Amino acid sequence: MRSKKLSTILLATTLTMALVATPVSQVVVHADQQTTTSSNSASATQTHTINKSYVVYGAGAADKSELSNILGVSDDFTTLTATASDYQKYINPNDSTTNAAMVSSVSIVPTDPGSGVKVNVKKFNGQSNITKVTAQQYAMVAQMAGVTDVTITVSANRPVSGESALTGVYKALNEDGINLNSQNTQSANQMLGATNKAIDANKDDSSYPGKLMAAVGDTTKQINKQKRQGDQPTQVQIEATLNQNLKKQNIYNETKNYTTTIVNALVQFNNAPISSSKDYSSHVSDTINNVKNSTGDMMNKAKQFLNSKDGQAAQQQAHSWWDRFVNWIQGFFN
Repeated sequence: MRSKKLSTILLATTLTMALVATPVSQVVVHADQQTTTSSNSASATQTHTINKSYVVYGAGAADKSELSNILGVSDDFTTLTATASDYQKYINPNDSTTNAAMVSSVSIVPTDPGSGVKVNVKKFNGQSNITKVTAQQYAMVAQMAGVTDVTITVSANRPVSGESALTGVYKALNEDGINLNSQNTQSANQMLGATNKAIDANKDDSSYPGKLMAAVGDTTKQINKQKRQGDQPTQVQIEATLNQNLKKQNIYNETKNYTTTIVNALVQFNNAPISSSKDYSSHVSDTINNVKNSTGDMMNKAKQFLNSKDGQAAQQQAHSWWDRFVNWIQGFFN
């Protein structure tokens, strides 16, 4: 009789764990997901995530307390500051920017393996202060630079273009012990500027940034596949591949007048080490899936809910229910 009761308890436990597994996994932060670099630079793993959460405020940012709330910062975040010298180090060594111009701020949180890059661009006191760069641009550019399996949240206390926000992402990875290859970051940064005109020209179509960055991502994936097979794509081939992917996304006519700079950025990607990386294709596929069907500034709405008061209350209720269930199980053996 006791054996039958124990079997029933074990079955109930298994079913319950299956039911609660999905919501619990959404809030677990997985450490030690950093990938390693092989000794062969031609095929080295160039894609990385982080081991903990960071918030990086621009040196010129004000109202940091409010920014902290908007960026979803908690006590376990490591706090950094992005300075003008950081911008010159990671983005543009020839730019004479100042600390006062470093306004956009970011939080970066590690997520489950295979989640790719997701980006939320959040309003500050109801104002959309990131005026130029879209969430989809941030996501694909970060992936091209060698960042993956993170959620990045961006905001600013006053209107700015948002182009310096990537400085904070790169600085967080450096603080985490990862030195991103400068050729990778430079080609990624070039793509950020290369896609701006096309997105601005199609600003009335909220789905356009996701479609464009998906086409860019698919092109980088095909470049990577060719190079892993020992081929060296030419500029003509890269342009043809991009045009094919733009047609696949049904935005070729809307983009054809702006492809020259995008192709030039893809050529730079082709020359960067990450284009030969053995794991790039799998990671960029995750980010392509994130951007291609996304519209607007919020790419990770599930995380937004879990960080909200309602989400926290739901989590607390689930944990309380689980505690009661465990106590009930233990009662059979007392």
